[in-house]
Amino acid sequence: MQATVDRTDKYSVNRVLTATLDDYIEIARALSTQLRIDMFRLLLQGPLNVAEIADRFGLPVSTAAVNIKKLEDAGLIITDMVPGTRGTQKLCAAVISRIVLEAMDSPKKAPNSIEIPMPLGQFVDCNVTPTCGIVSATGIIGEYDQPASFYEPERSMAQLLWFKSGYVEYRFPNRISPTALVQSLELTMEVCSEAPLYNDDWPSDITVWINGVEIGTWTSPGDFGGERGYLTPEWWGVQHTQFGLLKTWRVDEKASFIDGRHISNIGLADLGIGRAPFIPVRIGVKPGAANEGGINLFGRGFGNYETDLMMRIGYAERG
Repeated sequence: MQATVDRTDKYSVNRVLTATLDDYIEIARALSTQLRIDMFRLLLQGPLNVAEIADRFGLPVSTAAVNIKKLEDAGLIITDMVPGTRGTQKLCAAVISRIVLEAMDSPKKAPNSIEIPMPLGQFVDCNVTPTCGIVSATGIIGEYDQPASFYEPERSMAQLLWFKSGYVEYRFPNRISPTALVQSLELTMEVCSEAPLYNDDWPSDITVWINGVEIGTWTSPGDFGGERGYLTPEWWGVQHTQFGLLKTWRVDEKASFIDGRHISNIGLADLGIGRAPFIPVRIGVKPGAANEGGINLFGRGFGNYETDLMMRIGYAERG
């Protein structure tokens, strides 16, 4: 299980827990009794120590502690030993506001992998058409619907950007050892369509190119808003785009996939990465696409997932 964390407050109830089907069994067991559901609801309102929880439910402290341990083991709450009026006490706090179930099994991982996060604003090239814009965690960068805003120095602080058609291009450092055999390359991002304000039914064909090679297109179903993203700042109104979907493009030795679904027969050899010092990645919407519904890309400070653009390179050492 992986929790996406609001780092501003240890006890902030602003984490998204991403769970596999196997992980979900433990979560389901933890919430399989009404008592534990009620305890979790109580802790969502604020931290309490075990004695206080026992008192609220008219339970022996030992019984409360056993049930608290079930919630903690499932990753739904955290506990800390803190100073009390008599010695120390165990403080319990709920930290999960949303659980995301990843129902599809992840592809088989290579023996080793390299992870390279890329901040959203670190693109090296772009060609965008309005509607377009770029914002940081604290405010607008440049002006709305002005492609020139994508060249402002402050773009390095971007946490959300959008455009109707065109692309942004990034250069990920090539950290592949000369002795390594590359077995997979993945690119993960939080992304959705771009509609005026927002529109849940607004399809858009979003394409990824690696080293100039088109590896595949995903059709986003819409541009999501109306309720605040879990990481979206308060100053950004809910009438605007709030969050996207977490999508992964993957290339292995034989083909390319999006979230495990085959999209093309482009394999690693077709990318021709070699020993170049960087790996170019372009993300965009082709002019004249069947669904030219634009794109929103999210950084780690916007949306539902605390993640930058992420490249993962799976490899095995040559014998």
